[in-house]
Amino acid sequence: MTDRFSSRTPQQALAALLDLYAPKRLLLVGAGEFPALQAFREAHPQTELAQAAPGLLPADLAGQRFDLALVVDCLEHIPKRAGLELLGGIRNLNASRIAVLADLDACGWQSTDFYSLALQVSERFSRDEQVLTLFTYDLREYKQVPDWLNAKFWANPENYGKYWW
Repeated sequence: MTDRFSSRTPQQALAALLDLYAPKRLLLVGAGEFPALQAFREAHPQTELAQAAPGLLPADLAGQRFDLALVVDCLEHIPKRAGLELLGGIRNLNASRIAVLADLDACGWQSTDFYSLALQVSERFSRDEQVLTLFTYDLREYKQVPDWLNAKFWANPENYGKYWW
């Protein structure tokens, strides 16, 4: 994790994520909307937004799939175990991309708690005494495919009929 702070604001970072992924279906888990989301919704009125209060997802949302899940102003309001279940469930079942903006001091989490869920530190922000950290997860960028993982090394078709093991 880097100790440097971003020159952007959290709103600018979230706006950049929304513009980068341009989700058609968006899940927001948190206490309410924020300026970057409002600007994105005005620019992309066709985007379907589903909102949930801090805590476990309601049954109607828990069975749906989203292009991006944003967890903002949420983990500070729920117990850590519920937060781990929430993020793990969203990552495994609801979205291939997740962005979590959290105040680690206020929620009682450590960076390693996010690392255990395969999230990485994207940016850190500082204002007065408060430090916010943006964690992200993208299934497509989670792990690079190793060069040995291809059909060339799997079956050795050139040895068929030559050797008996």
